[in-house]
Amino acid sequence: MPRPKSDIAEYRNYYLPSDFPVLLLTGDHWKISNVPSKHLHFHNCLEIGLCHSDSGYMEFNGRERLFFKEGDVTCIPRNIPHTTYSSPGTESRWSYLFLNTQDLFKRVAPDLQGFDLSLSAYKEYRHILSREEFPCLYELTTMAIREIEFCPPHYRTSSMGLLLSLCIELHRIQDKSGHIATSTSQPPENAMVLSPVLDYIEDHYDEPFDVDYLASICCLSPTHFRRVFHDIIGKSPLEFLNSTRINKACNLLRSTEHSILDISEMVGFHSVSSFNRHFMEVMQTTPREYRNKTLFAKERQEKMSIMNYSGWMYPEK
Repeated sequence: MPRPKSDIAEYRNYYLPSDFPVLLLTGDHWKISNVPSKHLHFHNCLEIGLCHSDSGYMEFNGRERLFFKEGDVTCIPRNIPHTTYSSPGTESRWSYLFLNTQDLFKRVAPDLQGFDLSLSAYKEYRHILSREEFPCLYELTTMAIREIEFCPPHYRTSSMGLLLSLCIELHRIQDKSGHIATSTSQPPENAMVLSPVLDYIEDHYDEPFDVDYLASICCLSPTHFRRVFHDIIGKSPLEFLNSTRINKACNLLRSTEHSILDISEMVGFHSVSSFNRHFMEVMQTTPREYRNKTLFAKERQEKMSIMNYSGWMYPEK
């Protein structure tokens, strides 16, 4: 059933550690309700899912819903609004991998920096891939999840190789037609019209640009763009940009020793006073207080890939 145009897409920002930008959500509690969520959601990174049991549907705004079943692997690029729900009377169980492919593979495979499995890079995109049709993909996904979940000796090196093979296999599948998409424009009522803009903000948040330029990316007038953006995201483009910058700053405060002044400049703020003001608005604390609270977290960061911190860590009910 089509969703009302007024539905707001929920942005889920996952923290991926800089030294190993991978996150695994798994366990018996990761069961998806059969009640569709009131909101679509999208992530700041690539999501690869594995359905362990039962079946259901994955829905994208403005598109027909797609059926999934046990053994299917799903591939959702960053900034693609979607939702997942199980068939009536069931709760499908899942494992999810979130990763930043460019940061993860930049040292071992610099030639792969050109693709991140984004929606706009391919003429046709297969979000659901069955075990029967792609047994190799299923095996690679299963092995990568097992390595990261149980953390045997040298698991990062092993899982790096598995994830690299997995992403290459996904790239081959998505690129099978051999054609690159020439346009990413969608009707304004489709939330995916904003995907190119969200991708641009994710890649260029530290650079100066104005709303007019963002509007031109998705071929809308600035006025229309502001309205569509707020209707879908629930924030103005500037509010979303500042939230993105603050989230990036949080990562740097947690994982580096850069000064607060340096971090404010690294994420695109022109003054530390502006940075402090926006940080307080988003995080309800100052950058210095935030850093002091996370000084003890170095050991935790090494285990972040198996997820024991709050923030989208549990399935919706």
